[in-house]
Amino acid sequence: MNYKILVFLLVIPFFAYGQKTKLDLKSIEKNLKNSSSPYNYEKLIFKFKGLPKSLDSAEAQHLYYGRNFIKDKVSQTGDEFKSLAEAFKNNNFADCIRLGKILYNKDSTNLDVILILLRAYDQTKDVSNFTHHISQLRLLTDAIKNSGDGKSEKTAYKVNSVGDEYIFLNVMNIGQDYTRGSRPLKDGVIDVWEKGDSKIYIKVLYLDLIF
Repeated sequence: MNYKILVFLLVIPFFAYGQKTKLDLKSIEKNLKNSSSPYNYEKLIFKFKGLPKSLDSAEAQHLYYGRNFIKDKVSQTGDEFKSLAEAFKNNNFADCIRLGKILYNKDSTNLDVILILLRAYDQTKDVSNFTHHISQLRLLTDAIKNSGDGKSEKTAYKVNSVGDEYIFLNVMNIGQDYTRGSRPLKDGVIDVWEKGDSKIYIKVLYLDLIF
């Protein structure tokens, strides 16, 4: 979607660099479901929705990759998201906000939903909500950034979906002048983005093959 590029022109200057953290999906799933864990999903999502700047890199990792283990996620192929996308396409930003809030409450770490809300709040000059969602977006994309260094297949950045991959590429300011090569793995797909001597490795996770 073209709106991603527009939004990230505003996001890029705020992109933060954090400490690399080892990705352990089994532990993330276990922690999210444990009511006594500091990484319990309900505890994290409460902080994420209220004060995203208060979360650290480990909490961000649990939120981003933990989205794979929650129920009732918003799908881009679903009617609700299609209605939101149509409202955005038609520059109906009031409907974008109305519909976006509904989907955000169902699936608060959905990057596509957050991006559409950001664009709508930008167009309606709602600085408070725009700034709040910028913080959330930065937190989640930092979790991807901290999953590797992108310099090799072994240390590839890891994303939940192809859609998230393209969002992350915008954050990294990787444009159409890069070429993409893909190779299937037993637990996902490895994409290599090349420009001259530069290579960036991104792994799209297929969690149904991991577990």
